[in-house]
Amino acid sequence: MTALIAVSSYSAPPVPRWYQDRFHTGDTGSKVGGIFGTFNAGCMIGGPCNSYVMDKWGRRWAQVTGAVAIVVGAILTTTSHGLAQLIVGRFVLGFGSAFAQSAPAYAMEVARPQWRGRCAAIYNCGWYAGAIPAAAITFGTSYIKSHLSWQLPLIFQCVTSVLICVLIPFVPESPRYLMAVGREDEAEAFLVRYHGGGDPHSPIVQLQIDEMKQSFALQKMERWWDYRTLFKDHAARWRMVQVIMMGIFGQFSGNGLAYYITVIFKQIGVTTVPAQLGYNILYSCMCAIGALTGALLTDTMPRRRVLVIGPAVMSALLAIFVGLNSMINKQVGPDGTGHLDPPLARGALAIYILFGIFISFVYTPLQSVLPVEALSTQMRGKGLAVYTFTMMSMGLINMFAGAQGLGKIGYKYIIIFVVFDAFESVAWYFFGVESCGRTLEELDEIYHQAYPPGASKHFD
Repeated sequence: MTALIAVSSYSAPPVPRWYQDRFHTGDTGSKVGGIFGTFNAGCMIGGPCNSYVMDKWGRRWAQVTGAVAIVVGAILTTTSHGLAQLIVGRFVLGFGSAFAQSAPAYAMEVARPQWRGRCAAIYNCGWYAGAIPAAAITFGTSYIKSHLSWQLPLIFQCVTSVLICVLIPFVPESPRYLMAVGREDEAEAFLVRYHGGGDPHSPIVQLQIDEMKQSFALQKMERWWDYRTLFKDHAARWRMVQVIMMGIFGQFSGNGLAYYITVIFKQIGVTTVPAQLGYNILYSCMCAIGALTGALLTDTMPRRRVLVIGPAVMSALLAIFVGLNSMINKQVGPDGTGHLDPPLARGALAIYILFGIFISFVYTPLQSVLPVEALSTQMRGKGLAVYTFTMMSMGLINMFAGAQGLGKIGYKYIIIFVVFDAFESVAWYFFGVESCGRTLEELDEIYHQAYPPGASKHFD
């Protein structure tokens, strides 16, 4: 379902002529920010609803609920004849996409311990399974001389949601959810079949059953509306520090600039629509390579180190990009009649793509891994609701600020992320907890230490 977020995000506005003839939004400004931001608003409302469904009926039903909402949202946006219906459709899409947070929780809870990080991280790389086809589809439909040029990308959003609805009856429920709600026999049957190869005496099966029982014996599922469990003690508060940091930093590190990538390209001299859409495909493909590389290394590469070094590199790359933009701006002049040096423009484009690769390597895999593994099973539904709310709040700021900032001050808006990425590096150094190589139950003990970031580096 993360792929669906990518499709919906990359599809408005894809084609200037026919789309603009109907909605008259422009490339930047409050209308564009509103259309993008409404999706995030829907996610913010959908997060607590996802939490309730996850804890009440399980991870599978949460995914089905989101899939149905996405199909409805896709139909609403595709059939829009006015801005109001388009915005409502985007809101419904966002509401459904909030339920996607049940998917990484499910992936991590069903995976064998040694595969846990990679399973959740590769799942989040599915974002590019939406972004790359979305970029390719909008490139192809840009040549259609009718309203289908923007309607087709929108309707394709519901393809994978339909598949979810068809295939979900064949998907087993999470064993940790089953154990948490007292269905121990079903949880043990899952572990025996999928982790023990049918052997009930398998050491890995017995270890997980014992750890789960010990963990759940000390905890209980709270009422759906009671969020106090997220901050009730020292360990819970440290867990939420990780979740909220990832929610903020994972969205406000410069990755939101990709929503206005055609504006970014225009500022460095890529002015034709086919060229912009073509480079958008290249950008998405290179980011996918970075994200998949990070995902494959998730279970062996120290995550805390990545989160400290990665944002520092990102800050440096954006600083170079701003410098190159400044030189381009001087060459072109305020009236746009000056001569642009092609090597300078190509250099700026290369740096921006390199930044995309780095941010995808650092944050795309860990956005689905870190919040899920930082939360205990009892906290997971509500904690992911807070994570979704935080993440989409920052995304909402990205949408409105990006539309206004790039429109009014141009490339100088990017300086904000140069500074903020450097701040992220420092924050992860002092507050980041290392979780690589630990089971979910081992992390319980780390979070009960006086200073979890320090304890996580020496925990045995």
